[in-house]
Amino acid sequence: MISIEDAYSKVLSYSRPYGTEEVSLEMANGRILDEAVFADRDFPPFDRATKDGIAINFNGLKRGNQFKVSGVIAAGTPRQELKNDNCCFEIMTGAVIPTNSDTVVMYEDIEISEGVATIQKTPQKGADIHFQGSDKKVGSLVLNKNNRVSPAEIGVLASVGKAKVMVKKLPRITVVSTGNELVNVYEVPLPYQIRKSNIYSVFAALTEEGFIPKLLHIPDDKKIIQSELLKVLEESDVLILSGGVSKGKYDFVPDALIAVGVKKVFHGVLQQPGKPFWFGVQESTQKIIFSFPGNPVSTFVNYHQYFKNWLYASLELPVPEFTVILNEEKHVLGSLSKFFRVKTTINDGKLTAFFVHENGSGDLTCLAESDGFIRLLPREKAYLKGESVPFIPTRRII
Repeated sequence: MISIEDAYSKVLSYSRPYGTEEVSLEMANGRILDEAVFADRDFPPFDRATKDGIAINFNGLKRGNQFKVSGVIAAGTPRQELKNDNCCFEIMTGAVIPTNSDTVVMYEDIEISEGVATIQKTPQKGADIHFQGSDKKVGSLVLNKNNRVSPAEIGVLASVGKAKVMVKKLPRITVVSTGNELVNVYEVPLPYQIRKSNIYSVFAALTEEGFIPKLLHIPDDKKIIQSELLKVLEESDVLILSGGVSKGKYDFVPDALIAVGVKKVFHGVLQQPGKPFWFGVQESTQKIIFSFPGNPVSTFVNYHQYFKNWLYASLELPVPEFTVILNEEKHVLGSLSKFFRVKTTINDGKLTAFFVHENGSGDLTCLAESDGFIRLLPREKAYLKGESVPFIPTRRII
């Protein structure tokens, strides 16, 4: 049995990159860039109007506030030329500013009658023009390597013509459940059965990271477990198992993993819930196995504490660290680090944690009432109300 700190360190020591792949722009959202992206032209690429109105030469205001309208410029049309400073063009948002003009006056500040625009409110010179190259110059860096792509980055990639994007390849993952007591979601369980839930919770968590993992269920049969694990290891880079790793007479997973060539790194962590966590690696292929205990909360906490941070390290992302303020005192004695389910709220600009009533590591329903876990190491002194402690979010909280 090892400490939570040792377990975490050992898991992260097995992080590694999985290469690079090219994906279409439409499929890049949520992925991690594996290339730096540079502007292929000035941004904006031309002086553009930011309001609907008229384009004038500011010097024309020296002789009066009336300008003859020479025409209308729509967005997407070539640049026009303003012949003299007593004329103007009506111009639409996004259109190219005509040569010899330097100011836009929005419609709200003018009146147009019989082809003449009368300015009723004098503008500032250069008003309502987004000047060429004022955002980025051609060749300048617009996105760093290792950026996570969000809708904002998608817009930038599209603007620089990146129809194909180089991203970090995700490992192939299979989520495995074990247990004779488990039946399919659509089945009506017998009194001694329960529906599968852990693999769907993990599946959903993985989809938030861009994965579409495979799912597999294996009954509590030593030969079948060994045979199925051997097959699934051939087509996966990472296995996440739920169940079969405790000390029961039907917990065959550890022996089966060793039988198929997986080296045990550790089995058992001084924590609650999730103590029977088994972690290993198939050294010949560097395939990673996270084998979590089958209680729902145990699987959930270990996924977020260990797997998710291993994934971030493998993708060369900073491992996020969060803290919350305790709303009440809590004692953690003995040798086990404790994970407590909490609901959070913002008080005086600080994220505050409220303990959620729970009924042990099998209490699946309380996960839906929680925003995450706080992690408290054992110590003689109580954790006090108002103290800042580590927080592991399991949902978006803002």
